[in-house]
Amino acid sequence: MAFRKFLPLFDRVLVERLIAETVTKGGIMLPEKSQGKVLQATVVAVGPGAVNQKGDFQPVSVKVGEKVLLPEYGGTKVVLEEKDYFLFRDTDILGKYVD
Repeated sequence: MAFRKFLPLFDRVLVERLIAETVTKGGIMLPEKSQGKVLQATVVAVGPGAVNQKGDFQPVSVKVGEKVLLPEYGGTKVVLEEKDYFLFRDTDILGKYVD
């Protein structure tokens, strides 16, 4: 696995976006331009955390395997073994899904 060779630093989180729906429930094929941006992702690697302004260590708030909600814009695209991943700061992640 590519993300086992990559460890984010500080409060960074490496995520893999979920794939956009290409077919509607009614069976209609959607072109790429009308699919919209997928804002859900799965966490594949996390950094150890960062030190806040007071000097206290603050761990990352998400764990590997959790599903998270991302902002529409932002993040750094990282290509590992021909697969696209995105790197976000822990504070940029909007929330996580709870089962």
